[in-house]
Amino acid sequence: MNKFEALGLGDAIVKAVNEMGFETPSEVQEKAIPILLNEDTDIVALAQTGTGKTAAFGFPLIEKVDSSSRITQGLILSPTRELCLQITNELKNYSKFVPGLHTVAIYGGASITDQAKQIKRGAQIVVATPGRMQDMINRKMVDITNIGYCVLDEADEMLNMGFYEDINSILSHTPNEKSTWLFSATMPKEVSTIAKRFMHEPVEITVGHKNTGSKNVSHEYYVVNSRDRYAALKRLADANPDIFSVIFCRTKRDTQKVAENLIEDGYNAAALHGDLSQNQRDLVMKSFRNRQIQMLVATDVAARGIDVDDVTHVINYQLPDEIETYTHRSGRTGRAGKSGVSMVIVSKSEIRKIKSVERIIKKSFEKKEIPSGEEICQVQLFHLANDIRKAEINHEIDSYLPSINEVLKEFSKEELIKKFFSVEFSRFHNYYKKARDLNVSNEQGNDYSNNGSTRYFINVGEKDGFDWMTLKDFLKEVLEIGSDSLSRVDVKESFSFFNTSTEHQERVLQIFEDFRMEGRKVNVEISKDSGRRGGGRRRRDGGDNGFKGKRRSDGFKPKGRKRFDNKDNKGNESGNRRRDRRKRSDRR
Repeated sequence: MNKFEALGLGDAIVKAVNEMGFETPSEVQEKAIPILLNEDTDIVALAQTGTGKTAAFGFPLIEKVDSSSRITQGLILSPTRELCLQITNELKNYSKFVPGLHTVAIYGGASITDQAKQIKRGAQIVVATPGRMQDMINRKMVDITNIGYCVLDEADEMLNMGFYEDINSILSHTPNEKSTWLFSATMPKEVSTIAKRFMHEPVEITVGHKNTGSKNVSHEYYVVNSRDRYAALKRLADANPDIFSVIFCRTKRDTQKVAENLIEDGYNAAALHGDLSQNQRDLVMKSFRNRQIQMLVATDVAARGIDVDDVTHVINYQLPDEIETYTHRSGRTGRAGKSGVSMVIVSKSEIRKIKSVERIIKKSFEKKEIPSGEEICQVQLFHLANDIRKAEINHEIDSYLPSINEVLKEFSKEELIKKFFSVEFSRFHNYYKKARDLNVSNEQGNDYSNNGSTRYFINVGEKDGFDWMTLKDFLKEVLEIGSDSLSRVDVKESFSFFNTSTEHQERVLQIFEDFRMEGRKVNVEISKDSGRRGGGRRRRDGGDNGFKGKRRSDGFKPKGRKRFDNKDNKGNESGNRRRDRRKRSDRR
């Protein structure tokens, strides 16, 4: 008997499974499928990304819906368009031998009218993003009042993206007696809350331990100065010549910038973030799956639809704001039984976050050194030699060999090898021959912090219309941190000082790395000032970091969002407002 058939699945699904080449159910499938097939119950299934959760709820759902009826009977909610389409395609493959069963994807960025027509023609299963589903309910384009099954896939990520209110509203249009199946990689408090509110005595299934990552993934971290983060990324890529990776950044701006720098430096790279059109995202993912792109730089939200089994490395260019998100990131590698590596590039001030991640994933990180230039040259040299050893001989060059031999006859075998490798290898050798050490020890360096607080200099002050209160409001809005994290705001005539908790140091410096107000560069630096009120920041030139106390004559006023004149700074909204916008647009 087929192992999937032994779980209780019918002939149609077993036939599809055999055709797709599936042989052994994953652990979450073995645990969930028999329960969902044989019981009408709510369920909470916790399993890391890449363990086959879609089949775990997809197989039972296909078995339970009535394909002879055109009524929508099953609703699956997923956080992103990419994941929505991925689930839909998988369900269509699973049900290819079930006559009359139709699955329709509902997501933003496509014609809502066309999607409504597909549902009207008959869709027993609807897979939807929360924003578009809510929109269709409001327009009365979909009827989910008779569904028997509701699946919340990647529940933790949906809640993390601010979809709680949408999910609450959507579920209010469904019958109370339905079965709710919640699948999640982690179990933060928000997921527990939704389980208690919308589910009745759910059966809980846990694969591994709660919030843990894949056992096939090893975890490493590298400590560098903030300014060396990109250089460290390049060295990690060069030290792994066969790398096929996803690189995670916190913001769309950083994602685009890192991808552009990699492309400029000769790497096969591309960006994936919410500002790309659906067509652009599809093209990027197609190139990535075809390995035309080796390094995909992505935001956490955009990466939710990445389903590629052969990713060798996940590189955390920056740690996520939410520690639980790390589990999702590392789950992009080590899939389908293969091993993978999750690397984290951190500054000294972020090392303590590694301990927080370790507690969440219940795994230890290995501290590693950024490879030296000499080590990278050695790796690349032997990689080139191995490629030559494995290369198939192209006999079409045979006719040219006499002429080639004539040109090279004066050289010995050893000299020919040296010349060949010199031609192919010079780029790395020239680049790295004087490379400096990028590593920072846990002991060295100075964070200029005091009792967990870091003090900064900023080149705006009273002449720019700020007092301590308006500057604090400005910083709170731009940095998206609470008032409790900002302290000792001290406004001078043409410059100011402020403190944040040291955990925000990296974020502060990155946001103000290229920040402008009405064309003027706003400069923020870590200050060596003691932080006493009234203290100034002495400079050899007697000025204030380049502006030299000149009175502004352009009428600049610090109030109002119009002060941000570059695209990314226009996008700096408060946390609640940003989450609301994400919910409404559903465009991540």
